Amino acid sequence: MTMELKVESWAEQQFGTCELGDARRTQRAVTMAAQFAANPSGSTPEQTENWADCKAAYRLFDSDGVTFAGLATPHWQQTRARTSGHYLLLGDTTIVSFDGDRQIVGMGLISSGSNQGYLLHSSLSVNADSGEIIGLAGQTIYYRRGVPTSEKQRQRLTRSRESEIWGEVIQQVGLPPADVRFTHVFDRGGDNFEVYCHLLLQQTDWVIRAAQLKRLIATPAGQTLQLREHLKSLPVAGTYALKIRGSEQQSARTAELEVRYGTMALPIPRDCGRFATECGITCIAMTVVEVREINPPPGATPLHWALLTSHPVTTLADALRVVGFYQQRWLIEEFHKALKTGCRLEERLYETAKRWEAVTAMLSIVAVRLLQLKTVAKAQPDRPAADFAPQTWIDMLSVLRKGKPIRTARDFLRGLAGLGGHLGRKSDGEPGWITLWRGFNKLHLLLRGAAALQARCG
Repeated sequence: MTMELKVESWAEQQFGTCELGDARRTQRAVTMAAQFAANPSGSTPEQTENWADCKAAYRLFDSDGVTFAGLATPHWQQTRARTSGHYLLLGDTTIVSFDGDRQIVGMGLISSGSNQGYLLHSSLSVNADSGEIIGLAGQTIYYRRGVPTSEKQRQRLTRSRESEIWGEVIQQVGLPPADVRFTHVFDRGGDNFEVYCHLLLQQTDWVIRAAQLKRLIATPAGQTLQLREHLKSLPVAGTYALKIRGSEQQSARTAELEVRYGTMALPIPRDCGRFATECGITCIAMTVVEVREINPPPGATPLHWALLTSHPVTTLADALRVVGFYQQRWLIEEFHKALKTGCRLEERLYETAKRWEAVTAMLSIVAVRLLQLKTVAKAQPDRPAADFAPQTWIDMLSVLRKGKPIRTARDFLRGLAGLGGHLGRKSDGEPGWITLWRGFNKLHLLLRGAAALQARCG
C-alpha cells in the first residue's frame, strides 16, 4: 500500500478529478481536503484558519454541483480500480445523529423522538491477504421518513425500505475487474435474501453472519429444516483458539472454539421485497460455517457465529479462512470511530442537510486516511520509512526523538505515536489511530513552522 502522507499531494490525488461543475470548485475542494486532513478533529473555522477560507468552504458546500457523490466518486473509483488480487468489502451502516434541539433544513429523523440525522452505509475495501486498507468502494446516505401507522406487511414490501441500502451499495460497487475477486463481508444486518440476490447478480462472493437461525433451508439430502437444526447435524471439523478483546461487558480471554461446516440452499422466502421477486432467483446454494465457543468462563457470553458464504469449504483450513475474513469486519467499526471521534462529524454545526452530505463525503475519505495511518505499520512493519514519508518528515521526527534513527515504517509510526502521547512500554500495546493522529498533527504543525521560518530567513 502506498500511503501519501503529505496532505497537499494526498488531497490532489483524492479530489483533483472531482466533477463539481466548475474547475474552481474542484480546486477549492482540494484545498479544503488538505486543510481537513491536517486537522481532522477541528471545526471548519479551525481547519480553514482564516475567515476567507472558512467562507469559501461554506460557499462550496452550498453550490448546486457539490454533492455527496460528486466529492466521493473519484475516491470510490480509485478504490475499485484494481488489476489483480482478492479484496474484502466490509459493509455496515452507522447512524449519524444530532441533538434534538437543532433544526437542520432537509434532515430526517433517526428515531421516534425528535433527534435528527441520517444513516450512512459504507463499503470499506481491505486486501484479503495483507490486511491493507485500500479505501471506500462505495457509500450511500439514507433519510428515514415516517411510515403510515396502518401499513400492512405486504404494503411495506412494495415501497422503498431502509434495508435496500445494502443492495444499493453492492450495485454501486459492481462487478470485480478482470483478475480481481471481491468478497463482501457483512454482519447480521446483511442477512437478507435480497442482499444475496444482489451479490449473485454482481458475481461477487460473500461472508455474512446469519441473523435468522429459525429460517427454513434445504439440506443436501433434500430435507427442509430450520438452519439451527441443520447446524446440529454437522460434525465437528476441528477446534482453534481465538483471543477476544475485552470490553465494558466482559474481560479479555482466549476462547476455545469448535468449527463445523456444510452445504445448504436458501429458498426465496414467502414475504420478500420487489427486487427479489422480479430478479428471477428462487434458490441460492451456499456453505455455512459455524463457530461455537466451548467451556466459556462463568458470566461470559459464549461466542457463536453461523457464517453463510459463497466460498467452497471442503477442509478445516477452508473454514478457518472464511472465519478469518469475517474477523476483519471490525475494521468497518474502526472506520466509523475514525469518522465520528477522530473527525468529530456529529459535533459540527452545519444548518442544512446538503452541507452535511458534502462534509460527510470529505470527512469519510479523511477517516480512511486516519485508519490507514494505524494499519500501515502492522501490514508492512519492515518497509523503509522513505517509501511513504518525505525525507524532511523523517529527519524532523528523528530530531524530535533525540537522534534515534527512523528506518522502517514501524519506526516512523512509533515516533508519531510518541508525539501523540504513547509511552511505548511493553504493557502499552500498539498505539491507536487517535494517538497516531495527534502525533501526526503535531509533526505537521512543526513542519509548517520550520518551512515558514526557512522561507522568511531566505
